[in-house]
Amino acid sequence: MGTKIGDSLLYEEKRATIWFLWLFYIIFFGYDITYHYILPVTPWRIEALPSNFGLNIFLYVAMLSLIPIAYYLMKKQRPEKIKYMVFFTYTILYIFHDLFVYWDNASTYASGNIAEIMIVLFSPMFISKRFFYTVFLGTVLKFAIIGVVLQDTIVLFPMLMVLVIALIASLLLYRFLSYVDAVKDSYSKQLEGIVKGVIATLELKDPYTRGHSERVADYAIMLAKTTGKFTENQLQTIYYTCLLHDIGKIHIPDSILTKPGKLTEEEYELVKQHPTVGAKAVQDVEGISEYMDIILYHHERWDGKGYPNGLKGEDTPLLARITAIADAFDAMTTTRSYRAALPHEEAYKRIMDGKGTQFDPQLVEAFKDVYPSWKAYHQKYRS
Repeated sequence: MGTKIGDSLLYEEKRATIWFLWLFYIIFFGYDITYHYILPVTPWRIEALPSNFGLNIFLYVAMLSLIPIAYYLMKKQRPEKIKYMVFFTYTILYIFHDLFVYWDNASTYASGNIAEIMIVLFSPMFISKRFFYTVFLGTVLKFAIIGVVLQDTIVLFPMLMVLVIALIASLLLYRFLSYVDAVKDSYSKQLEGIVKGVIATLELKDPYTRGHSERVADYAIMLAKTTGKFTENQLQTIYYTCLLHDIGKIHIPDSILTKPGKLTEEEYELVKQHPTVGAKAVQDVEGISEYMDIILYHHERWDGKGYPNGLKGEDTPLLARITAIADAFDAMTTTRSYRAALPHEEAYKRIMDGKGTQFDPQLVEAFKDVYPSWKAYHQKYRS
């Protein structure tokens, strides 16, 4: 599920890509046409670099053919691929171009187009270290290959120029990244404060659940890390969403939440509505709605006998299946209005017994590995 934050990032990536394409093609064609075809016939009679007209036309057609591909990728919401496509196409083509032109040529090698410097200099506009280092190292490698094949040490000069330009660009990039990190950190702290404030309100309604949301979130993150499928940034957002997994209980009357005896059928049906109510409550919250499946489906079962939708097996999203185990473990190991806390060993046994029925079999196997950490965490939390 997309988020407003994700849409904003995609929009900014598209804007940066459009600027990049305009700058690249204007400089690429402007420099080539001016230097090779205009200046040589002016009164200044500047001598053009060696070139091959037919090969140049091929290069122009090849580079222009990237525009419809870029347009297609924009339509497919994949603009992040375009900058790499342009850079690698340009670099590879000009390696062959320069080798063809200068092979057995008495002229000293000179770089063919200032566009390569432009790519290095403006690479920070994407605020991506991966792209910056790809461009920097790729451009240096280009000159190294040409220097080795042509056996011309003059390539050290453009390599040095690229190094200087890259140094300037890196200063800009890391300043941009520091600002972005500061904004992300500020946003994360604000989101955490809001989420914990909401959870504190819920726990005022039901004292028996005090700390439950925090423990479930911590358990879930420990288990999610074992899958190796989530980045640190994703895990942080997942943590905040797990904190809100029971937010829908706000609509349940206190008399039901704290009832010491067994719930009636009508009361249980009301309780079963809390995942749906909770998901609706966060569906427009930036930074949370992306993982709201955690809230909606954390009471689904592997055998399809859960609620609210009776999903079976892997139809239930992975994060919801993870949260289901964390939620069940904490519910069993804490005192509730209707029973005392169970020993850790009994909770462990019940989760193992639920393998393939209530819980995802593979996640139960992963639970066996994290159980000692969960037990230590719970004991430390209580103390």
